[in-house]
Amino acid sequence: MHEILVLYYSQHGSTEALARLIARGVESVPGCRARLRTVPKVSTVCEASEPAIPAKGAPYIEASDLAECIGLALGSPTRFGNMAASVKYFLDGTSPLWTQGILAGKPACVFTSSASQHGGQESTLLSMMIPLLHHGMVILGLPYTEADLSTTTGGGTPYGASHVSGLKNLAQPTDEEKRLALAQGKRLAQTALKLASV
Repeated sequence: MHEILVLYYSQHGSTEALARLIARGVESVPGCRARLRTVPKVSTVCEASEPAIPAKGAPYIEASDLAECIGLALGSPTRFGNMAASVKYFLDGTSPLWTQGILAGKPACVFTSSASQHGGQESTLLSMMIPLLHHGMVILGLPYTEADLSTTTGGGTPYGASHVSGLKNLAQPTDEEKRLALAQGKRLAQTALKLASV
C-alpha cells in the first residue's frame, strides 16, 4: 500500500475539512492510503507551547512522514494572502530533507481556506508551491476538465482546492468544493502511483 501524505494546519476546522476530503479522494485510488498529519501552532513568544501530542485531530508531522510518502498534499488557511506561520515555520525546518533530495520528483498539490471569497486564496496556494518547488517536487493543479471549476460560486481554483468558510468559519464546504477536493486527492494519488512505478 502506497501512502500519500496529507499535511495541513487548521485553526477553526475549515482546512481540516478539506484535508479529509482530499484524503478520501486519495483513498478512492486502489493501492493508495492517505496519511493525515498536522503541524503545531507557533507560539507568539517563540517557545514550545503545544503538547507533544495534539489534543484532537491528526498527529504532528515528523520527517519520516515526508520521507515515506510517494506524494504530498499541503494545506493551510490564508493569512493575509499567504500560508499560516505554522506551515511556514515547519517548511523552514525541512532543509535536511532538501539537502538529501528526499522530496525531489514526488508529486505535490496545495489547498487552502479563507473567510471570504477574495481572501487571498490563490496567492496563498502559490506561496505554498514555492518551497515545494525548491524541494524539486512536481506540482499538480486542478485542470479545467473538472467542470466544477467553471461553475463554483465559492472556493476552487486551478492552483488547488479551496473553501470559503465565512467570517465566523461556519460555512461547510459546498458540493462543488467537496468534488474539487476529492478530485484533487484522486489526481495526486493517480500521478504518484505512475511516478512511483517509473
